Amino acid sequence: MAHLLQDKYSKLIDKKLQATLVTKSGFIFNDHCEGDAAGGKVKIPVRSTDVVVGDYDKTNGMDLSSGSTSYIDLDLNYDKAVNEIIDGYDKNAVPDDIVAERLDSAGYALGVAEDTISIKALENEGTVYEDTSEVTVENVYDTIVSLRTKLSEKNVPTNDRWIIVSPKVYGLLLKDTTNFIRQGELSENLIANGAVGRIAGFNVFESSLLANEDESTQEGKTVTTEMIVGHPLWCHRVEAWSVPVGVKDLTNTYIGACAVQGRKIFGVKISNKDAVIVKRFEA
Repeated sequence: MAHLLQDKYSKLIDKKLQATLVTKSGFIFNDHCEGDAAGGKVKIPVRSTDVVVGDYDKTNGMDLSSGSTSYIDLDLNYDKAVNEIIDGYDKNAVPDDIVAERLDSAGYALGVAEDTISIKALENEGTVYEDTSEVTVENVYDTIVSLRTKLSEKNVPTNDRWIIVSPKVYGLLLKDTTNFIRQGELSENLIANGAVGRIAGFNVFESSLLANEDESTQEGKTVTTEMIVGHPLWCHRVEAWSVPVGVKDLTNTYIGACAVQGRKIFGVKISNKDAVIVKRFEA
């Protein structure tokens, strides 16, 4: 019974976490891996080129080609915990609505923590765009098209491309009535997964977690991230519950109390820096 509850609680938090995340799996990151994630290390597949397509000879057939998929290690080195006291109840007497509220809150908090780390990885491991001038309503579309061209030059597939924009840039896009496709015109699947629009072939997501006024290596300058573009094929994030979520009685210091407890581990890696481009503004 305890195992079934742990599995149920963990799934409930995961559901809330995925609803909270901007950097959703399947849209910004992929979670493909081999190995037991709960053990703290997995291997992730990285394919550098497409399958070779050639002419077929009916008499002689066609030479075999070898795939270029390789595997690299991914350490699940981020360890986040839920450990919130519920005072006045032992674990068998906690009302369901209190448990549900704590699980919902835990899912939201884990989502923010995971988003923050994931976006920082995109910023640090991607390629910085050479133009660091400020994006304005007049040039925002041209800038995004230029980023699109950069990805195409690196043979990044055109389908499933994404762009994460700051609230300021999203405001500029809303003023572009010609090129920006608003949320109401998107598919139900994109809307359900947090997309706020489409532009120049990118699914658009908004986040306030992009770096804001980070210290620059040049004295007297500040750097902000205005937008990031990329493709999920080379953005990896794998997660697992190292300790499934449960409601557990507390002893000694806390008398007549219990706590919602659990530990989630995850790892993030960008395997091709050319597939992620970071547009910054240096002030």
